[in-house]
Amino acid sequence: MKILILICGEGLGHTSRCLALGKEFLTAGHEVHFGAYGYSKEMVEKTGYEANEIPSEIKLVGKAGTLDFTGSIEATLKNADILGGPKLLKLIQDRDPDVVISDSYYLGALSAFTLRIPVYLIINQSNMEDFFKNRGVPLRILGKITKGFYNQIFEKVDKIIIPDYPLPYTVCKKNLSFTPKIEEKLFYSGPLVKEKYEEVEEIPLQKPHIVSLVGGFGYREPIFRKVLDTAKLDTSIYYTLISGPSFDPSKITDLPENVQLLKFIKDTYPYLKSSDAVIVPGGHSTIMEALSFGIPILSFPDKGHSEQENNAAVIEEEGYGRMLSYSTPPPVILECIREVLEEKKYRNKTERLRKLARELDGPNAVRKILEKELSEKAS
Repeated sequence: MKILILICGEGLGHTSRCLALGKEFLTAGHEVHFGAYGYSKEMVEKTGYEANEIPSEIKLVGKAGTLDFTGSIEATLKNADILGGPKLLKLIQDRDPDVVISDSYYLGALSAFTLRIPVYLIINQSNMEDFFKNRGVPLRILGKITKGFYNQIFEKVDKIIIPDYPLPYTVCKKNLSFTPKIEEKLFYSGPLVKEKYEEVEEIPLQKPHIVSLVGGFGYREPIFRKVLDTAKLDTSIYYTLISGPSFDPSKITDLPENVQLLKFIKDTYPYLKSSDAVIVPGGHSTIMEALSFGIPILSFPDKGHSEQENNAAVIEEEGYGRMLSYSTPPPVILECIREVLEEKKYRNKTERLRKLARELDGPNAVRKILEKELSEKAS
């Protein structure tokens, strides 16, 4: 089977889960090609795979912890490649795949429709119109248009893969809304994680240890500052802060003795497995990685980012960790950290999800369903 995986480049979580799928298909002897752009393309190449350049779809901008949606729309339009569609069509024709897996990359789905190639769409959000709520009449209208556009794509794809636990454990459940017709196409695969818990070696970290995986967008820098201030309040708790690709760690010069700051690294799983709790934004893939490793979460969702806020709310409600905000002061952050470390109920619940992730084996489940369905179509 020849597979083309197309990746939305805004947010490295899309890339991480696509790499998990690529690894699974390659191990099973299938031919895999990747299409990506920006940091996503770099991440694929650093993993050792070849990545074809594809046109970007969305450009996210913001500052001081807030995602600027109007600015993001303007930046997206400004950076749009009017020849992107024809270039993508040529790439797909040249690769001649049996199936296109498109992770939140809707131009890829449209191109595959044009060439009558089966499309499997990976998403963890279907109510994108929520981004446009309470943002003025023009943006509300755009939200309605957006909803109609996405629903048409959902109806045309062969299957929609939700890379999350099945209900009632679904973390992204507040971000999902489908018509009954579309619901028939849903497949909850379980987390799509590159490394299995059992295969990752622990590293010696001083205990108790908090790992921060916040990084990527410059406007998340305030979290770094807050965590550093929090660490200074109790030096008996140790921290590892892993920065994103767009953050310069050299800007942080006043590190307390109980904190180590690492430049962006491609393999965070040993740190994840060795930690007692993890600090993340509200991105879905990072949350899935933490829960599939059984680690309680402290989530700082981006302000005004409804998808992340919904994910973090589920973490809070289900007892997998705590939901914080950019305005949470360091003393309160510290109390939340102590609560997650000291109260066993958090670890008990996340350990249950670790075992469930192992049983579901998301990448394997996706491979099997594609092999089965494409084989049936071919016959």
